[in-house]
Formats: sequence, C-alpha cells, structure tokens
Amino acid sequence: MMEVYTTAVKDFVEEHTTAVVVVVVTGLGLIALRRYVSGGVCRSKARLDGKTVLITGANTGARVILACRDMSRAYAAADEIRKRSGNGNVVVKMLDLASLESVRALAKDIHQTEEKLDILINNAGIMMCPKWRTEEGFEMQFGVNHLGHFLLTNLLLDLLKNSAPSRIVNVASLAHERGTIHFDDINLDKDYDSHKSYYQSKLANVLFNRELAVRLRGTGVTTYALHPGVIHTELGRHLMGEMALWKKVLVLPFYFLLKTPWQGAQTTIYCAVDESLQNSSGLYYSDCARKDTAPQGRDDAAARRLWDLSASMVGLA
Repeated sequence: MMEVYTTAVKDFVEEHTTAVVVVVVTGLGLIALRRYVSGGVCRSKARLDGKTVLITGANTGARVILACRDMSRAYAAADEIRKRSGNGNVVVKMLDLASLESVRALAKDIHQTEEKLDILINNAGIMMCPKWRTEEGFEMQFGVNHLGHFLLTNLLLDLLKNSAPSRIVNVASLAHERGTIHFDDINLDKDYDSHKSYYQSKLANVLFNRELAVRLRGTGVTTYALHPGVIHTELGRHLMGEMALWKKVLVLPFYFLLKTPWQGAQTTIYCAVDESLQNSSGLYYSDCARKDTAPQGRDDAAARRLWDLSASMVGLA
C-alpha cells in the first residue's frame, strides 16, 4: 500500500513539477516572512524578584500591578498571569485614562499602598476611534494615549525617584512618523480625522519620552519609548469597524503577518529589564533594538512646548 502511495506522489510531482516548486517556494517564503515580521526577542536574563511593576492596560517574583479600565477583564488577565507565571503577587487596580480624576485616584492609591515603584509601563491606548471626548472634554485619543499617561507619570515621579534605579516605558508606535502636533487645534475641533488624531497621540508619546529624559537626568530614573509592532489585539477594533466589507476581505490575509501578543510584548520587556539599557534614556526602540524616530520626534522645542501645554491641560503646576 505504501509503495502505491509513494508511486502516486512521485508521478504527481513529475507531472506538476513547476506547480510544486512554486507552492514549496511560496510556502517557505511565507514562513520566512512570518518569522521576520515577528520581530526580535528579549534575551535578558534579568529577574524582577522584589521589584514592583505598574502596567496600564493590562515576572515571576515581581509585584505586578495591572491598572485597567475593564475590571472583569483585568481580573481574568491577573488570574491567567498567576497560573502561567506562578507569581501570585498580581494586583488589579482601577484606571480610566479618559478621566483625570481616575488617574489621580490611582496615583494616590499607589503612594498609599506601595513602598516603591521600580518600573512603570505606560501601555494602554485607544486607536482611530470616532470623535469622542474624555471626561474633561479632551479629544479621546490625545487624552487617553498621551494626557492620561503624562499625568500618571508625573504624579508617580517621586516614588520612581525614591526607587531608583527605576524605569519608565512608553509604548508609542511607528505611526508617530506620520504625526504632527496641532498646537493651535490640539483637540482637532476644526478638522477631526481618526487617523490624524492617532498619529498625533503617538508622536506625543515620543516627544513626551524625549523631554521626560531631559527632566530626569541625574535622578536614576530612565525612560524609553518603543514601537511594539502590529499585534493581533483588540486595539484596531474601531478601525475595522469603519471598513467596508470588501476592504475587510482584502486585509484578511494580512492577519497572518500580525504579531502575537507574546511577540508584541518583547520590546516592552526589553526596555523594562535589559541590562544594556541601564545608562540610556529618552531613546526609541523597535524589535528589541534602538531605532531612530522620525525627524519630528527629535524636535526638542516641540517636546518642551508639548510638555508645557500638557501640564496646563491636566492642571499640573
């Protein structure tokens, strides 16, 4: 029986040699492309025993605080982390970045309950949503992606300084390359576009990181911005919702190229723990390696101006 099968396969290959070669080469190419887009992997052996890590939007041995808006999902995520890591020291706290009152409440809670904070990861975000507003009336993407994290970071700086050496990790995006800070219309009231808003908010992450590094020199607190890659998460739900059905069908094959959440987390982990970065600050990373930002991401004057405007918007002295 096996001989018959082998003969049949041999005959088929001989009759369709070109087609078989095309299929094999295409398959190998897709596999290689999939491995390429999956990006770098953090190889650090650093352990976080005794450390405290606060992650917005959401190891072993670390106290991990998940600051999230959806508490039911946060508790489910915490349970999964405990099971998969063996770390029972995972805490869930409420944080709605669209509410500055919620940001202040979390910061107050952290100061009252935590003796130290070793790593702050500003990870949560919203992408390409309709023209929504935060509780204080700010444009939603700029308010959540930038202002909420700007205020939270500033309110936790004393704790981070007292815990030095400590790190701040800002999850930005390659999208910053298409961004412009619209200082004269920061909420885009005159001309709202969900893409333009998202690009602005991600450029704001990069500029915030740059100015933050300047202000933290000599404190032992270092800060990093990064592009995590295009990841298969719910972040793009608003974008997909706006698409016509035929467009959704066209982009469906590209889901094959998206990073898994594990792959997408690698650069964030790299910036949070890798020993080689301990003397670096204010830089930008992608696929676990340093990358140059777009020119507008290196504009020091714009970074200072954005800081002053943001401080005024959130009520910081």
